[in-house]
Amino acid sequence: MNETMQTIHSLRTIHGDFSDREISEANLEQIIEAAVRTANASARQSYSIIVLDDRVKMKDLFGYQGSRALIFNVDFTRIMAAARFLGQEFDNDDIIGFITGSIDTVLAAQTAVIAARSLGIDSLITNGLHRNQLDEVYRELYLPETSCFPLITVVLGYPRKEPDFQKGRLSTRHVVHYGTYHAPDDDQLREIVAEYDDKSRHMGFINDWERLGFEHYLDWFYVKWTGKPVKEKIAAGKVLEFQERLQKSGFWWPTGK
Repeated sequence: MNETMQTIHSLRTIHGDFSDREISEANLEQIIEAAVRTANASARQSYSIIVLDDRVKMKDLFGYQGSRALIFNVDFTRIMAAARFLGQEFDNDDIIGFITGSIDTVLAAQTAVIAARSLGIDSLITNGLHRNQLDEVYRELYLPETSCFPLITVVLGYPRKEPDFQKGRLSTRHVVHYGTYHAPDDDQLREIVAEYDDKSRHMGFINDWERLGFEHYLDWFYVKWTGKPVKEKIAAGKVLEFQERLQKSGFWWPTGK
């Protein structure tokens, strides 16, 4: 493999166990410069990046801390302000714009992760912000109330100790479809269950699911991790909070009458 492929295949997640060692400003600048080089829709770069160096604030906002954190936001405020400056009109605040902006934002975040790893810096991609009260997140980060939504955070740093293993992934044959989509048959589903059960692949969150009384890892995953789906699809709790915040931001519109 060439050097780029080696970097990608060496990616690993450090689950918050970062050391006190700081990354250099020069490396941080390189990571950010790489992120903003990412492909994006209509040359809009419909995202913004907030850089945090306050470890206490990181812990309060999303539960992890490292040398730096990059908060990636879907953000149309910049291009809207440029339109007003030129006496033009622009409005992309709808669910289609939100999805397009989310793609731009996540691509930039992943590029930052790859760039960091190429410099010997590890990362954690987390949606921990969303477990916080979103109104508090907006206040703490001074986010615009409209046309902006905090999507994902990348925590950067050096591990306190080297991970014991690299997390596994499903075989490509279970993920990639050629020509058209093919639903998995029973034989393939058995293979998928077996891959998760193979502890040498390190694919799951835990390895002691058998001790906990489960026949397969995915039994534990569906019962203990994700829980039973709700019977009635009525917005409540975090789902309602997200919908209300997206509506307040302008990305979610009330159903027309």
